[in-house]
Amino acid sequence: MSEPCMKMVLVTPEIPYNTGAIGRTCVALNLELILIKPYGFSLDEKSVRRAGTDYWKHVRLAEYDSWESFLSDRRPPRDHLYFFEEHGTQTLYDPEYQPDAYLVFGCESKGLPAAILDEMPDRLFSLPMLDTRVRSLNLANVATAVVYQAMRTQLGG
Repeated sequence: MSEPCMKMVLVTPEIPYNTGAIGRTCVALNLELILIKPYGFSLDEKSVRRAGTDYWKHVRLAEYDSWESFLSDRRPPRDHLYFFEEHGTQTLYDPEYQPDAYLVFGCESKGLPAAILDEMPDRLFSLPMLDTRVRSLNLANVATAVVYQAMRTQLGG
């Protein structure tokens, strides 16, 4: 397998099952999973491993103590960052994704911190929801939908 290019970034994830499920998707697509602390759980919890099944040990995992330490270490170009929030002004279908994109998701209860969003309003995307009775979607489902849309040209779609 080739080295991963696109990366999934979870900023302060709270629910271990979502992180485990996203980790399994990362293994399936040979992507790196980047986690930004603090977490609402321990990575040693059974629920993370259960959601990732026996694939968790294969996750290409990087951890950072803060968003700032992530930016300092990785130095991602601004146009390679894609932030996903329910109130994004563009949809996941709008951008032409960079092959080495960073797909960034916030925590389940609060989303991404305002400090991050305020600096990148033009990099904010959402998934369309056609029924207003639905407030939000599950993080693992959103991350999976986003990564497959972002990779569609690389996957031959």
